[in-house]
Amino acid sequence: MSATVALALVVWLSLIAAAILILNRARLWTVGQPVPVDWASGFKALPRRYLVDVHHIVARDRQASRMHMLVAGGLVAGSALAALGIVPPLGHARFYWALVALIFAIMLAGGFLVGRRRYPVKPPRLSGGTFQRLPFLLTGYALGAFLVALSAAIGPLPALGWAGLVLAAVGGFGLALQLGQGPMRHAVTGALHLVAHPRPGRFEGKRETALAPLNLNEPKLGIETPADFGWNRLLSFDACIQCGRCEVACPAFAAGQPLNPKKLIQDLAAALAPGNDAAYAGRGYPNAPDVAGVGSPHGAIIGADAMIHPDTLWSCTTCRACVEECPMTIEHVDAIMGLRRFQTLERGAVPEKAELPLSDLRGADEPGGRALARRTDFAAGMDLPVLSEDGETDVLLWLGEGAYDLRVGRTLRALVKLLTLAGVDFAVLGAKERDTGDLARRLGDEATFQRLARDNIATLGRHRFRRILTADPHVLHALRNEYPAFGGSYEVIHHTAFLDELVAAGRLKLAAAPIAAGASVTYHDPCYLGRYNGETEAPRRLLDRLGLARVEMERHGRRSMCCGGGGGAPVSDIPGERRIPDIRMAQARATGAKIVAVACPTCTGMLEGVTGERPEVLDVAELLLRAVEGAA
Repeated sequence: MSATVALALVVWLSLIAAAILILNRARLWTVGQPVPVDWASGFKALPRRYLVDVHHIVARDRQASRMHMLVAGGLVAGSALAALGIVPPLGHARFYWALVALIFAIMLAGGFLVGRRRYPVKPPRLSGGTFQRLPFLLTGYALGAFLVALSAAIGPLPALGWAGLVLAAVGGFGLALQLGQGPMRHAVTGALHLVAHPRPGRFEGKRETALAPLNLNEPKLGIETPADFGWNRLLSFDACIQCGRCEVACPAFAAGQPLNPKKLIQDLAAALAPGNDAAYAGRGYPNAPDVAGVGSPHGAIIGADAMIHPDTLWSCTTCRACVEECPMTIEHVDAIMGLRRFQTLERGAVPEKAELPLSDLRGADEPGGRALARRTDFAAGMDLPVLSEDGETDVLLWLGEGAYDLRVGRTLRALVKLLTLAGVDFAVLGAKERDTGDLARRLGDEATFQRLARDNIATLGRHRFRRILTADPHVLHALRNEYPAFGGSYEVIHHTAFLDELVAAGRLKLAAAPIAAGASVTYHDPCYLGRYNGETEAPRRLLDRLGLARVEMERHGRRSMCCGGGGGAPVSDIPGERRIPDIRMAQARATGAKIVAVACPTCTGMLEGVTGERPEVLDVAELLLRAVEGAA
C-alpha cells in the first residue's frame, strides 16, 4: 500500500471518528424542545451565510480572517482531495498530488498563523487548555499531508512519504478527537448552527432583534434547565469557538460585574451533559459569588448549587454587543432573557431594587407609580395638543417614561418647539399613554409586558394617525418590532430621523454659522437605536448640518458601547468594580470633543450622571433647536 492510499485511509478514518463524536453530541441536543427548521432553505443558504455573513464579522480582525481562510480552506479542500486520492486514476497522477501539496502548504501557513496568535503569549480573551494544542495538531496534519503529496508529485520517495504519513495521522486523529470537547467541534456544529439558526432573518437583511412572545398558558414559563431550550439553541452553544470577542465587547465585563458572555455560553454548553465547567480554560465571571459549577440536562442552570449565579444573569444590559461581535452569530441575549423569564415568572426572584418598579408597572401602568396625567407636566406653558377620541393627527408623539424626568423634559420641550416651528401636525395621547412595558419585558416579566402591549394597542386602535414619533429608542423598538406579534403594526420613527427629514425638506432653517466657534461633538449611539434598529446615520447627518466638528469614539455605530442603562440594569444594580457610564464617558473624553450628543433619554441620564470634568451632554434635538433659534 502506498503512502497516498494510506493518507486517504487516514482522512476517511478521521472523518468516521469525527462523525461518531458529533452524533454522540447531537443526541444531547435532542433533549431540547422541538423547533421546526427549514432544512432545505438552510442548506441552500449555508455557503452565503458562512462565506459572506460569518466572514464579514471575522474580517473585523484581519489577522484572524487570514488565519481562518488559510486553515479552514486548506483543511477542507486538502482533506477532500486527499480522500479522493484513493481512486486509481487520481492516485497515480503526479499533477493531482502537486495540487494537493499546494493546498496543504496553504493550510500549513495558516497553522503557523494560529501558532503565532497563541505563542509566545496568548491574548487574555482567548481560551487556553486544549486550544493551546490546536496549532500543533493543525501544522502536524498539514505538514504530514504536504510531505505525502510532495513525495507522490516529484517521484517515489517512500521515506519522505511514510514520515509524512505518521505526522498526518497524529495530527488528523488529534483534530478528530477535538470534535468531542475541543475547539474543532465548532467546525461542524458551527455549520449546522448556521443551517438551523433560530433567527434566519438575520441573514436576509431583516432586523431580527425582537424577543419571541412567551405563551403564558404553558405549564412552565421561561428557561430553567438546558432541556427547556429549543434544540437548535443547544446546538448554537456548541458552535462557540471561544474567541472572546463577546467578552471584550461586553460592558458589564469591562465594569467588573459578574458577567462574561463567553463563559456564559460555555456554561450552557457544559450544563447540557452531566458534568461541570472544569474543562473551561478562559476568563471567568468577574467578582461572581461562588457556585457549585455543576449541571445536567434536566437540572437547574441558575443558582448557588448550579452552573451560574443569578447576579450573572442580572448584570446584562441586553445591549447585544456580544451578538454583534460573535463570528458564529450566537444569540446570547435570547438565552439570558429566557433564563430571566423563569426567575421572574416562576420564582419571583428578581433583584430587590427591581421589585418596586415592576409592582408599579402592574398597578399603575408606569414604573415610577406616577399618575399618567402628569406625563405632560414637562410642557407647562407650551401648546401641546392632546389627541381626542375622535380626533386625527399626522404624527402621534409618544412621550415615554422619560417625560417625568426634568432633564429629559428639556429634550422633549426642544422637540415640541421644533415640531411647532416646522408646522408639523402632531399630538400626544396625554393620560391615555401607558408605559410600553419594555422594562417589564427586559426584567423577565412577560405577563406585564403583554398586558401593557395589548392595552396600548387597544388605545391606539381608537385613534387616527399616520405614524408614531418618539425620542426614546426603547419605545421605538417596542412599538416597531415587538408589538406586531400582538396585532399592533405601526410606522414608528425616531426623532433624529424625523428631524433629519424636516431639515432636508427645508422646513427647519439652520444658522449659517456653527453653534459655537470651534465646538466639536462626538455622538454616542444608543444600543436600541443603532444595534437594535440599525439607525446610525440620521443623527450624524443632523450634526454635520449644524457645522460642528464631529469626531468618532473608538467604539461607534453598530459596534458602540452601551451607556449601562439598558435591560433594567439601573434597577437590577449589580455591583462591579466600575460604572459602565464612567467607562463610556472616558471614551468620549479621549476624542477631545466638548459635547457628547445623545439620542436616548436613558443615555442622557446615565452619561450626565458621570461626575468630574467631562463634555456637555446634549440631545441632538437640543443642539438642533440652538441652531434653528440662531437662524431665527
